[in-house]
Amino acid sequence: MIMLSNSKRLRLRGGRKREVQRGVIHIQASFNNTIITITDMQGQVILWSSAGSCGFKGTRKSTPFAAQAAAENMIRALMDRGMKQAEVMMSGPGPGRDTALRAIRRSGLILSFVRDVTPMPHNGCRPPIKRRV
Repeated sequence: MIMLSNSKRLRLRGGRKREVQRGVIHIQASFNNTIITITDMQGQVILWSSAGSCGFKGTRKSTPFAAQAAAENMIRALMDRGMKQAEVMMSGPGPGRDTALRAIRRSGLILSFVRDVTPMPHNGCRPPIKRRV
């Protein structure tokens, strides 16, 4: 940390990697991409990976194989940080949600629970006004 003259704190980026024992894995599977984010228990982002960041472009981003590659890429970096236990929050209807979860299960990480947090509308948006012809 660097203290500036007007008493504002400035954090240096990079530096030492945070060692985290427990965390939350958020899997956001849309129809176009699968984004996997790791946060600590307070919700601060530690790592993230997506099918697009793994080199998949266009329609190949939305495949289950791309989601699996994103999960494996993220898990490799996660094991270096020393995480042992995690919770999984899945949201979205995309094709990569199951394969990403399978890749996380195979990694040897202890999963305390897996929860589907996809937002479900109770009654939906207000419909448009009917046309009068």
